[in-house]
Amino acid sequence: MAQQSTLTSTSSRADRPLSFNVTDFSVPQGTEEEWRFTPLERIEDFFVESVSGIEPEVIVRGEASYEKVARGDVRLGKLQAPEDRIGAVAWNSFEKAHVITLEEDRKYESETVVSVNGLDNSAVAGMHFLIEAKKFAEGTVVVNHTGSARVSEGMEVNVQDGAHLTLVSIQDWKDDAAHALSNRIRLGRDASLRHIVVTLGGDVVRVTTSIEYAAPGGDADLLGAYFVDADQHLEHRLFVDHNEPNCRSNATYKGALQGDGAHSVWIGDVLIRPEAEGTDTYELNRNLVLTEGARADSVPNLEIETGEIEGAGHASATGRFDDEQLFYLKSRGIPEDEARRLVVRGFFAELINKIGVESVQLKLMEAIEEELSLTMGQVHE
Repeated sequence: MAQQSTLTSTSSRADRPLSFNVTDFSVPQGTEEEWRFTPLERIEDFFVESVSGIEPEVIVRGEASYEKVARGDVRLGKLQAPEDRIGAVAWNSFEKAHVITLEEDRKYESETVVSVNGLDNSAVAGMHFLIEAKKFAEGTVVVNHTGSARVSEGMEVNVQDGAHLTLVSIQDWKDDAAHALSNRIRLGRDASLRHIVVTLGGDVVRVTTSIEYAAPGGDADLLGAYFVDADQHLEHRLFVDHNEPNCRSNATYKGALQGDGAHSVWIGDVLIRPEAEGTDTYELNRNLVLTEGARADSVPNLEIETGEIEGAGHASATGRFDDEQLFYLKSRGIPEDEARRLVVRGFFAELINKIGVESVQLKLMEAIEEELSLTMGQVHE
């Protein structure tokens, strides 16, 4: 199991600190770029050197292989090292790791569902997953987080040569939960990943996703949806490291916010290194603010170190509910409540259709309908 430190300076995203050692990272003060949006006072217990809370219950259903292994298992720690203190704490705090494997040359017709159910939120628990799609495997893994907990979680994802993996991460916690999830992903030659993040519940949720390529031909589709309620802080940070030629990435995240103190953060970093000729990348973030008192921060970043690319771009927009759209629909006899629902459904529709996993699409649509019912109540108060 790898334990080396690769901590370096941070003059560019390429030089971000990487280490398995907690002490290589200082406790965040809130002035650092990677922490300036995060409400540190609400997750102070995530920054101690080790945590020992009760790990959520894990139940796995599906055809993929599942093992619970000791932290010394040789398969663990082979991808990127953690890039922040929370990730390093998670790495050093778990006792057993959960390993899910899609076997070589096998196509899985049904999805494998991993239920992570929090049972205790009195102390922070550390936990770790390794999800591996071996050569030419094809399948879907859905990780669904529910219940009440304080969890610092690391997830290694290894998509080997020619494999095609759809990985869904759902954060549907109760209102008192806090969750920090560090996704560390590697794509092999001609491998493809569809990574879908749906964040709906929890007091504070911070999801970081880092992707690197092991060989040419890798293809990553990154989709995200979030709905933020009053006093919730939902934060998503992406880093795509184009370090191999002829690879592709496309990120689309959309979120809606309602209620006083609702706060979303989306950071999208893409680095195209000198050796990554033929790269094709694009990232998009859209936020719809439904009520007063909500705030969305959106920061796309693109760092290009070679001119020999297929394409690179980004877009970000945050807007309030469009009164002109509402007036147009009402003028055609549609009641105001239904008109508001139609606008929000339309905002999410394209993203939902891209997900491609029916159970996740249905869950997201149901969650949006439930949230819209709350919105309608706030509008009429």
